[in-house]
Amino acid sequence: MTTGSSHAWDPNLYATHASFVPALGAPVLDLLAPQTGERILDLGCGDGVLTQKLVAAGATVVGIDPDKAMVAAALEKGLDARIGDARQLAFAQEFDAVFTNAALHWVGAPAQVTAGVARALKPGGRYVGEFGGHGNIAAIRVALRAVLKAHNYRVEPDETSYYPTAEAFRAVLEAGGFMVESCAIIPRPTPIPSGMSAWLNTFRGGFIDSAGVPPNKRPQIIEDVRALLRPVLADPEGNWIADYVRIRFSARLPE
Repeated sequence: MTTGSSHAWDPNLYATHASFVPALGAPVLDLLAPQTGERILDLGCGDGVLTQKLVAAGATVVGIDPDKAMVAAALEKGLDARIGDARQLAFAQEFDAVFTNAALHWVGAPAQVTAGVARALKPGGRYVGEFGGHGNIAAIRVALRAVLKAHNYRVEPDETSYYPTAEAFRAVLEAGGFMVESCAIIPRPTPIPSGMSAWLNTFRGGFIDSAGVPPNKRPQIIEDVRALLRPVLADPEGNWIADYVRIRFSARLPE
């Protein structure tokens, strides 16, 4: 799911604790409306769960992701998955559409990515996707930073993921030559079936490691973050609902 991050993914851990990510990708798939015979690039294909749905719609699909383990998991599904970086796309007018879900916030370099997507598309090609928008998991990010600082670990002064406003991302698309058909912030409170500790291990393990937390200290950090978040993100029965905010967009190159 990540196309430019140094975060290392475990496909088994992802399938166990992050299956809600592709499961909630149905609206953006509907927005793409893949057609039989189209050639589509899946940008940040991860383990290929959504890539399979594009193939099932009759499209010929190439998936790219920089994580070797996730690409291996996609290859095991019989998909055309390749190791690649969204910031260094080498395709030229090859695809009818580029699709991306839950990946661009890990990548950053929005102008660079957009330029590569534009090169990869045929004239009139579509660019459709969804990723984290401004305010995404804000409570979780604040809590994690607060706990790390309280334990005297390193914390980057600026946000390390890309969570733009809809206006800012629309401007990036337009500057890259796209005609924007839709680009909107969508608040999406998201149930976390495996709980907050599993979510933090799956999605913020790399951030915790980069702060200098030794492996034997990670459980305490996660427990402290969980305790801080419980009054805000857990209901009385202990069910967790994360404060997800997404940007969903559809754009097209001129003919």
